[in-house]
Amino acid sequence: MKRTTLSLIAAGAALAAVTSVAAVAAPEEGPAATGKAAQQPVERTSLLCPAPSSSELAETTYTAYTPKTEVSSDSGTAALVPAARSLAGKDDKDDKGDKGDKKGEEEKPFLAVKKQGAPVTAEENGSGAPALIGLAEGSLAPGWSAQQTTHFTAGAGRGLHGAACSAPDTDFWFPGASTAEDRSDYLHLTNPDDAAAVVDIELYGKDGALDSEVGEGIQVPPRSSVPVLLSTLTGKPQTNLTAHVTARSGRVAAAVQALDQKVGGDWLTPSAEPSASVVLPGIPKDATAVRLVAFAPGSADADLKVSLAGPNGSLSPAGNETLHLKSGMTTAVDLADVTRGEPGSLVLTPTGDSGETPVVAAVRVIRGKGADQESAFIPAARPVGDRATVTGNGAKGTYLSLTAPGKAAKVRVTASAGTGGGTAATKTYSVGAGRTLAADVPLPDSLKGTYALTVETVSGGPVHASRTLTLSGAAADGISMFTVQNLTDDRGTVTVPAARPEMGVLLD
Repeated sequence: MKRTTLSLIAAGAALAAVTSVAAVAAPEEGPAATGKAAQQPVERTSLLCPAPSSSELAETTYTAYTPKTEVSSDSGTAALVPAARSLAGKDDKDDKGDKGDKKGEEEKPFLAVKKQGAPVTAEENGSGAPALIGLAEGSLAPGWSAQQTTHFTAGAGRGLHGAACSAPDTDFWFPGASTAEDRSDYLHLTNPDDAAAVVDIELYGKDGALDSEVGEGIQVPPRSSVPVLLSTLTGKPQTNLTAHVTARSGRVAAAVQALDQKVGGDWLTPSAEPSASVVLPGIPKDATAVRLVAFAPGSADADLKVSLAGPNGSLSPAGNETLHLKSGMTTAVDLADVTRGEPGSLVLTPTGDSGETPVVAAVRVIRGKGADQESAFIPAARPVGDRATVTGNGAKGTYLSLTAPGKAAKVRVTASAGTGGGTAATKTYSVGAGRTLAADVPLPDSLKGTYALTVETVSGGPVHASRTLTLSGAAADGISMFTVQNLTDDRGTVTVPAARPEMGVLLD
């Protein structure tokens, strides 16, 4: 038999063998079997928490949690470690030796989740509570969430400050910031990586961009957190500002801590990315003052319809039915006690002839009167999506707000076991179209400690949600303290494209 014939026979046999192996090894389920893309759990998640307070009176509680999933919970890690503290623009060369000596101490976990479905907590008092850098891998990565909650009863910003720890990114919008004389707004920038990040800060007032070169090229050293006082970036005080933060190199997490001399303070977290329609969920029913701050970052003006989605449907605030935003200029509107004794959410949508101009927005909410006033911020929120989780909930003083701005929806809410014990509980809610539901939060059976709330969209249109924590009585010095956090999709899964054997590559 000729050598060429033998070669062809051998090649055919090898191809048949490869094809057989591929057929035997092909999965019975999944993208390769169905020919369709599939959602698979993420294997790595990063979270960053800003330094909670400079007050010696501050008491801070950190909580972290990974919800139960179909992923095996027998492996994986999830831990938060302290970040180094730096001043804006400071060169860290002089500190390298000291940091090297403390490297082992800095890398020791401050808070670690051990298994799915079991929240953990830690406390730190005084001004020494650190910013945290976190990483979860394996089975503890999908849905990993963390929160820091701080309260102090005296000084600028006194009140309840809460912030969900967030993933690093490169672009952030903060409508609602201020450089007014009675406000001290600190922008906290946290860099999780081993290389320095370079950040630019732009401020926009009622007349447009503010001239400032100080906000350009701010250095954020590796694995460090830098606070920047916004009033140092501009000479003239402005009550209502929009801050735009971009990382020209590297990535950071960003959050603004607003400290007010008269009405307390809280964290202002980034608005959802610019969009033609935005939802600001969960304005408390007893709000005594609501200020809406909005901004159109593009080159076109925006005309918006303003609606309040309440328990019984949507209506427009009298005298503020519409809002005109000039491009590049911050617009603020005082809506007074717009909720009038009922919980609600603000919904901004383009008017019929205005087009689809993207906007960002946030509201500052005030509760109480006189010397007992306290404030919090609610930025525009992304939808809950498939699943969202918020931690640090207590047996009392926890409120959940669910808004369906378009179609009606059904959601499932799960309360985890407590940090000290208990059994998880689940409840399903229906949210009417154009309405806000103040949900009766399920409590874990035999709860000990704090717990996590996980919200999942079961059916219907997009749902926007927020969680409010309140503190009153002796611990709050008689003030009705509160803080609000949005719940957004935890992005615990990623799309894996379909793949199938391609035998053509063997014939080239």
